[in-house]
Amino acid sequence: MNLLFYSALTLTFFLVLALLLAPVMLNPSPAARRILEMVQSTRPDQRKIGPKELLRDAILSIAKSLRSQLGFADDEALKVRLLAAGVKGQNGANAYRTSRFFLPALGIIVGSVIPHRSVLLALTLGATCYLIPDMWLRMKVKKRREKIRNGLPDALDLLVICVEAGLGLDQAMLRVGHELTISHPEINQEFAQINLEQLAGIARLAAWKNAAKRTEVPEFSLFVTMLTQADRFGTPIIRALSRFADELRMKRRQRSEELAAKTKIKILFPLILFIFPCIFIVLLAPAFLHIVRSLNSFK
Repeated sequence: MNLLFYSALTLTFFLVLALLLAPVMLNPSPAARRILEMVQSTRPDQRKIGPKELLRDAILSIAKSLRSQLGFADDEALKVRLLAAGVKGQNGANAYRTSRFFLPALGIIVGSVIPHRSVLLALTLGATCYLIPDMWLRMKVKKRREKIRNGLPDALDLLVICVEAGLGLDQAMLRVGHELTISHPEINQEFAQINLEQLAGIARLAAWKNAAKRTEVPEFSLFVTMLTQADRFGTPIIRALSRFADELRMKRRQRSEELAAKTKIKILFPLILFIFPCIFIVLLAPAFLHIVRSLNSFK
């Protein structure tokens, strides 16, 4: 009976996984989609649809509806979060959606086969595994934003030097991004993305605003606002960059001082929980043992 149950569970798991991955596996490649776009015709389609195409369309529709019901459907919010985390391309989104399904199923299976298994344990493992990809994505977004926030003053200093040397703002961004490839790769990615969007035909102000929306870093949004105002009102860009770099450097120093001040409070908890008990044991244990021996001697 147990063998039949696990066999049915495994078969169901793989069938559902196949339905979820069907839209990804059966979709044509980018080159094939480009060819299809070039040869598309506005004439009505009079060809006969075979059973193979009907079966494929049915599988795709079932998989899409199942993914939509389970929360795996394509949405703009997920794309924005993945871009904020530095994950680009469809492969990252597919990996995230697959992990949101595969890990809970794996947690339920592990919870059902361990000794002294229970339904509550299996559901708890499944729910925990379901939250792991989201927690990982939140952590990656937070870490990337912090890196951009810390590296922006250095990037602005290099921008000022490049602009004063005679480079245009776009060429200066490319040069600064190239110089910061090792120390601040996140800023290099954003500057390179801005340049690619401009080469694709997007206006300069629109490319800057897209970068601000993509990063969601307040300092980067202020930087884009400053560039927009300087470009619109004709303000000297060197003076604006210098003042803004000084302000960001001051904010970074104040943030460091704030974190250093908070350390005095945070260190109390490990002191009380871990260090003070050890000190009490070292200081009071010999006296306690001496008292116990003295009391035993009177008996």
